[in-house]
Amino acid sequence: MPLVPVRGTRVHYEVDGQGPGLVLVHGTGGDADKVFGNVVGHFTPTRTVVRPNFSGSGRTTDDVTDLTVELIADQVAAATRAAVDGPVDLLGFSLGAVAAAAVAATRPELVRRLVLVAGWAHSTGPRDQYYFRTWRQLLDTDRELLKRFSALTGFSPATLNRFGHQGLADSLADTWPPPGIGRQIDLGARVDLRPLLPAVTAPTLVVGFADDAMIPVEGSRQLHTAIAGSRLVEVEGQRHMDWFADPTGLIGLTRDFLDAD
Repeated sequence: MPLVPVRGTRVHYEVDGQGPGLVLVHGTGGDADKVFGNVVGHFTPTRTVVRPNFSGSGRTTDDVTDLTVELIADQVAAATRAAVDGPVDLLGFSLGAVAAAAVAATRPELVRRLVLVAGWAHSTGPRDQYYFRTWRQLLDTDRELLKRFSALTGFSPATLNRFGHQGLADSLADTWPPPGIGRQIDLGARVDLRPLLPAVTAPTLVVGFADDAMIPVEGSRQLHTAIAGSRLVEVEGQRHMDWFADPTGLIGLTRDFLDAD
């Protein structure tokens, strides 16, 4: 089980495959396996795929203090450097996109190409504050309601119907969320990348989901506007976590961008 120390934490990460480095960073409440377990095999024939778990997820350990964007970015960078020679291609999803953007802004030598999936630039607006506070209150009062709320806002009605009655019942029985999700939610409510984003120089693909009710597509538009030369793709008819059920579309977008001349 590979671990790397950084800033008083021990960061757990997974490494698979061979070739140039591709780093995949999970989001709030996720981990290397839950978010990217059905993705990694699509890249391992030609890539060394690194999947770090930032604080609150996987087997990463720390002193359980409040999280910061700087800390999770340091954790991602440390795992990357421990696992593979850079520069690497870096993909972050949701809060992982926040971490990935911070890494690219502060360590331009480490990032060859950047993919930001369903991310956002700041959480200062009324709607975002309302959402994160609701999420945190549900975590503190009723974890089953948190699961229901997360599913109803994270997946489209069509995806939930494909899960079926038994699939949704199984999701309620799952051990999710992890113990560290509260600190990740709290960090999500404090995000403000606006001072960092102009420093991102790596070619960047921003992927937003047009029907996202968890992190609205406006967050991806903010990232695109702030990162010079970035490309924005808005995927119609998709919500935040629909790609978990079928990642082929996102894999195709990512591969085409990373392999472009």
